[in-house]
Amino acid sequence: MASSLTKDSVTPGTPGSEKTFFGHPRGLATLFMTEMWERFSYYGMRALLPLYLVAPGGLALSAGTATAIYSVYVSLVYLLAMPGGWFGDRVWGPRKTVAVAGGVIMLGHLTLALPSSGTFYAGLGLVAIGSGLLKANISTMVGHLYKGPDDPRRDGGFTVFYMGINLGAFAAPLIIGTIGESVNWHLGFALAALGMGLGLVQFLLGSRHLDAHSSVVPKPLSAEEKSATLRKAALWAGIAVVAYTALGLSGHYTLNWVLVPLTLLGVIIPVMVLVRIKRDRELDRAEQSKMSAYIWFFVAAAVFWMIYDQGGSTLSIFADASADNTVLGWGFPVSWYQSVNPVLIMALAPVFAWVWLALNRRGKEPSTIVKFSSGLVLVGASFFLFLAPLSIAEGGHKAAALWLVAIYFTQTVGELLLSPVGLSVTTKMAPAKYASQMMGVWFLAVTAGDATTGLLSIAGVDLNKTGIVALEASLAVVAGVAVWMYRNKVKALMGDVR
Repeated sequence: MASSLTKDSVTPGTPGSEKTFFGHPRGLATLFMTEMWERFSYYGMRALLPLYLVAPGGLALSAGTATAIYSVYVSLVYLLAMPGGWFGDRVWGPRKTVAVAGGVIMLGHLTLALPSSGTFYAGLGLVAIGSGLLKANISTMVGHLYKGPDDPRRDGGFTVFYMGINLGAFAAPLIIGTIGESVNWHLGFALAALGMGLGLVQFLLGSRHLDAHSSVVPKPLSAEEKSATLRKAALWAGIAVVAYTALGLSGHYTLNWVLVPLTLLGVIIPVMVLVRIKRDRELDRAEQSKMSAYIWFFVAAAVFWMIYDQGGSTLSIFADASADNTVLGWGFPVSWYQSVNPVLIMALAPVFAWVWLALNRRGKEPSTIVKFSSGLVLVGASFFLFLAPLSIAEGGHKAAALWLVAIYFTQTVGELLLSPVGLSVTTKMAPAKYASQMMGVWFLAVTAGDATTGLLSIAGVDLNKTGIVALEASLAVVAGVAVWMYRNKVKALMGDVR
């Protein structure tokens, strides 16, 4: 997207005082381009990942193992967003954390580009760590560009910023996916590294346009806290090194010794965080009630993301093996399916925003609970749709590409109903004590959902079987109906939040 830089009449000395980016502070252009290139690298690699894991010219793993690795990887990205935010708040400040994160992500993609299975998992780990560091902090810096929550440009600024996410996500499978599938897998991963490199250069060159607050460490660690944190980190790292060295030397090491602990952490940590907040005696009665209501939304969201994120694993592996990936006789790479969601988001998000405004003026806008439950029902419906191409494939035929497009379309509509509402309700229902942490808690719903998918795959459950797909679809629909049926109870717990 070409930047629109125009003269502005803002008071000199403020961010973007001389020029603007679509009417917003000029620093938004820096963050927009950084996020666009980072998402380009992330979604490009993610589109290739399950296909490379099962390909004969890749790692040639089983579909179940590939799904488990993919799910663990995605759950880790969202799990690490919480410590990533902590680093920005307590150690480096948002600006330095994002710069370091970009370097780590680029190094991770370069490691993936090496033609060695031994370094592949290290590359995945580096990309997950870097993505976790970047995810929370770059959004924080967008907020710094505006004069507090009442700045009328603030919501529009985040909308422009999220367009960068979807532009990167749309282009990545078309470019990185095509090169990776058609030319060379590792060249595709190298292109992802190039994308992150461009984003990092853009960030470093344009950081002078960012607000000064982005370089500030809001709550720096004291000397005692630094010492204690380093001791704990060294202790756990030492335990891990000793344990895995012993496993390797004894000949008992398998991939599951990594996958199982990580998937269990992805389920246990979200539960522990919610329990800790819920049992905090410093919360007043109203905050406790809101947290009780929030748990309903959290569990429902975990079910949603468990199914939704299989669009990049279960559906992609099915398309690779059992779909006729052609349109009017023209074939296309399997990874291109991953561009369907972002292009639909860009097309439909403005429509949804207009519809909600129009209904609100008439007093007919659906409530938060109705939108949330509808999103769950739709993601369940998408997997009921999935039963059709599965049945076609079981009959020995190739399923038409439009079946998969219909599934992605249904999931995208569900996402537009649930995801923005989930973000909004998280900020509205957050206890004052945990206001800055609750967005990380929301991301843990994604972690829990993907970790559950990982556990099922590790346990040997074939997620491309009609019985399992029907069960998952039914679970989502039942969860959506349950949220709707108990809407009065949830509304009462929500207090003054609507």
